[in-house]
Amino acid sequence: MVASQILSLGDVAREHRRSRPELPAVVDGDVRLSYRELDTRANRVASALRARGVERGSRVVWFGQNSFKLLELIVAASKAGAVVVPLNWREHPASLAGALADADPRMVFWQDEEIGETVGKVRASAAEGATWIQADAAEYDEFVASGTDTDDEEPVRHDEPVLGIYTATKDNGLTAALLSHLGIFVESLAVGRANEISDATVFLNSGPMFHMGTLVSTLATFHHGGTNVFLRRVEPLALCELIEQERCDRAFLTPPTVAAMREIVAERQFDLSSLWPGLEPGQWHSVTPSLNPTTGRSGSYGQSEIAGLGTFAGLGRAPGSPFGRPLPTVQVRILDPEGRECEPGQVGELVFRGPTVTVGFLGRPDLDEKRFRNGWLHSGDLGLREIDGSIRFVAPMGRLIKSASENIHPADVERCLAGHPAVKEVCVIGVPDTHWGQVVKALVVPVDGATPTLEELAGFARERIASFKKPRLLQIVDAIPRGPGGQVDRAAADELGGGGGYPGEHSGSAGHVAVRQ
Repeated sequence: MVASQILSLGDVAREHRRSRPELPAVVDGDVRLSYRELDTRANRVASALRARGVERGSRVVWFGQNSFKLLELIVAASKAGAVVVPLNWREHPASLAGALADADPRMVFWQDEEIGETVGKVRASAAEGATWIQADAAEYDEFVASGTDTDDEEPVRHDEPVLGIYTATKDNGLTAALLSHLGIFVESLAVGRANEISDATVFLNSGPMFHMGTLVSTLATFHHGGTNVFLRRVEPLALCELIEQERCDRAFLTPPTVAAMREIVAERQFDLSSLWPGLEPGQWHSVTPSLNPTTGRSGSYGQSEIAGLGTFAGLGRAPGSPFGRPLPTVQVRILDPEGRECEPGQVGELVFRGPTVTVGFLGRPDLDEKRFRNGWLHSGDLGLREIDGSIRFVAPMGRLIKSASENIHPADVERCLAGHPAVKEVCVIGVPDTHWGQVVKALVVPVDGATPTLEELAGFARERIASFKKPRLLQIVDAIPRGPGGQVDRAAADELGGGGGYPGEHSGSAGHVAVRQ
């Protein structure tokens, strides 16, 4: 690679230091940093990382909620050639322990507030070797202060990984998709174009930053020299206050969050016109937040493996096709089971090629072989191409429940509930819900003489898997519907239990509700 063509996330920060030294980079509570200050802190963090043994390719884990410290850690790690891996703090400790072992980090930055008990359980089973730094204590400030301001500007190839994002897996294994500097850079340009992001943008990081759903806009805002405002976790009142106070004009919001904000606005007036321009504060309760005020359209298809979005409705769509056209940074094909390209209107697997595609899966050569075939990334999702060329997402190839912004694989919940002593057989389905989109329902055949209750099964699940995966509905059945070969007939199970509303079965976004994101 020609040296003059190298560009890493660290190089972006260096350029912002020169081009936008006093423009606001981050707002996090009382913390306000200009781009000059952000780059200076990133230099210190990079120096401190190296001093503690972080090398090229080392993993650095973020085990906490939203914070400007994650962004400065990503910038710092990019200067050191390391890979930042944010963990899903909402997950069950057993799953988190597996992810931590899989990541095999050199350093772990953890948060005590609210999730300290979970961190403690995970740390108790972690292998020795990693250095742990508490991010919400003086220990972190001391860590930053221990570094130097010197920036050695060691070149980092833009095809090297800088982020490892754990994804909901279709093979029930741990999967961290490794994203490169180039992939993130190109995705940021595409997302910036689609959502009209500039150095005047103020993005409210309210969605979880262990998902690309939020991070894709965090990084696009950073790349374009805008301001990232951070909220530790979703709190509807705090969202309203921050939007009004900081004049946020981009945000990550899910439908349940929007509903909660509406209730607050009905009782107390907030000026949210920066996010929903053209509306008086008193009118906001009636706005349709599923539309992107920048483009007048919403909807997208994406996954962590392609660094976020692959298609966007703002790029044009056919009536009834909510997922628009591919971003100009990626190629999309729809293939039949034999690997032949489908005709328009024919359903097949979505496959992708381009610089935003993951450079591989951490420690999973078997998955690399399975997902990368004939020069394309196979998404594991079904789609079709409309006559006009736009792309419609149809459904995951494997059954998936979508509750708010979380992906839930029925098999994960079924394996858990099958361990309950009162459960003989179980099938998990998704039931439409006006608040969450879908909720988990368990169809249970009890053992003879047992009468399991929803409270018992939900409590059992909460102790073993993430709380958001626990069943919210229970139906006792005589038998689980099965096909001729003995396999579970999930369509019949849906009919029996009122299932439906799976991704692709309704119009709208494939994931969260994006408001000028």
